[in-house]
Amino acid sequence: MLRHFRASIVMLLSMTVLLGLAYPLAMVALTGAVFPSQANGSLIVRDGKVIGSTLIGQNFTGEGYFHGRPSATVDTDPADATKTVSAPYNAANSSGSNLGPTSKALIDRVKEDADKLGKGVPVELVTTSGSGLDPHLSPAAAAWQVARVAKARNMPEADVQRLVAQHTEGRMYGLLGEPRVNVLQLNLALDAQAKR
Repeated sequence: MLRHFRASIVMLLSMTVLLGLAYPLAMVALTGAVFPSQANGSLIVRDGKVIGSTLIGQNFTGEGYFHGRPSATVDTDPADATKTVSAPYNAANSSGSNLGPTSKALIDRVKEDADKLGKGVPVELVTTSGSGLDPHLSPAAAAWQVARVAKARNMPEADVQRLVAQHTEGRMYGLLGEPRVNVLQLNLALDAQAKR
């Protein structure tokens, strides 16, 4: 019996070291070497400063920028002691709103947002994603905003539409997901265009 107990302990310890330490460390090292950008959060760096990630949305509110989906992470910033600073798209608060389709609070918020944006607004501009952090829009939702952005930036609509088309990503491997536009990358392209 003691022999079986000792064998069990040895097996437990060896599997813990192998699968709990060695394997995860090897995978972290491998992915860091093969996919360095993705392993470090797909960060976008300009002039030596991190300005965002292609994986996490940002809160653009200016008329001259494309706006992403509303963020479900509207709690206050966890680092704010006063609990007064709103933190949309805060990855530390990542979650959906947990409001169902019959929720009066959800229906009222969506109606209010739709009334502010106007007729024909694409549904994704008034609804949050499951994570509350989605950095993408559909090409249709981006196209719906072209006129506003072009007017605010005093640019021809055709130039703004061209930027949307250039930043539209297709389906992964040609069949997974839907075509999408990364809002941060599109807005950065708009800023770069304005500097020319």
